[in-house]
Amino acid sequence: MSNMQDRAAWTGSTIDYRSDGLHTFGADEVAEIDAALRHLHGLGELDFPQITTATFPLPTVGTVLTGLRDELRFGRGFVLLRGIPRERYSTDDMARIYFGLGAYIGSPIPQSWQGELLGHVIDVSDIEPGARGYHAGGAQRFHTDSCDIVSLMCLQRAKSGGASRICSAITVHRRLESERPDLLKVLYDGYVFRRREVDAEYGSGTLVRQVSIFARVQDEISVNLSGDYPNRAVAAGDAVMTGEQREALDVVQQIASESYLDMSIGEGDIQFLNNRTLLHGRTGYEDFREMTRRRHLLRLWLQVPGWPEMPASQGMHRSDDHLGWLRQRTAFMEVPSRYLTEITTRQEELAA
Repeated sequence: MSNMQDRAAWTGSTIDYRSDGLHTFGADEVAEIDAALRHLHGLGELDFPQITTATFPLPTVGTVLTGLRDELRFGRGFVLLRGIPRERYSTDDMARIYFGLGAYIGSPIPQSWQGELLGHVIDVSDIEPGARGYHAGGAQRFHTDSCDIVSLMCLQRAKSGGASRICSAITVHRRLESERPDLLKVLYDGYVFRRREVDAEYGSGTLVRQVSIFARVQDEISVNLSGDYPNRAVAAGDAVMTGEQREALDVVQQIASESYLDMSIGEGDIQFLNNRTLLHGRTGYEDFREMTRRRHLLRLWLQVPGWPEMPASQGMHRSDDHLGWLRQRTAFMEVPSRYLTEITTRQEELAA
């Protein structure tokens, strides 16, 4: 069936992200970004929510970025921005640039009960018991997050490995449609998800929901995939997962593992992914022991103006959660230098 998502139905072996989704900033564009950063600094020390299209003005680059919304929604679903000279900027200024560029694509939303608008993707599992996927090392299976667009900026590479692995959920859907329609129905019927108690407590209070892995609104198919939340529901006694439900989740991972694309995100690179049509994960990696040398990416969750709302049967975190979570946020909590100082101190205290 041909529809508006045809371009999103790719397989990794047939495309090259360097020709299909890469925008390299030219010297004029870097100069404009540089000028926007100077303008921002001239306004005093602004907290991240105050970094907007008004305080980070990009007359031409802003138009390019706003135009990427259509490529993300109706095209391949991914974009990689390259060419920001990482060595020129402090870690904190890289975060300001990243937040400023992201503001042209969507509105940042909080990523956990703590209310952070800018996430730190770094392995702190040695100091944080029960660390979530983005605070733990190693490979990650295919999944989605709770936003329209999920984005990463690389501040520091791993010692080796750690590529971003992405897959078209539209391709997975079409293969299931032709090969395993029985399992596709199971995925549409949905699963019981149980999220982390603390996210519910500080958010809407809703801990358990029925969530469709695939949903269709008019001509658009969207995906909402988690392996963790359904398993948490089973472990807590909220649900019993049938053999067919388990098989459906396994087959999604299997098809994804046959059609993925690996993207190497270098220092200073920024990746934007359509979280509704792409699955993402990462390859395993080797890291440094010293906290300040570890693989470190920044993450944005963006809501895009003009995009239809996420289907009612999808999305574990919603706007009523965001309001509650933002109450926990403290000013400047995401600033990388402060964050790194805090986690380095904790690491040293534990080692003492």
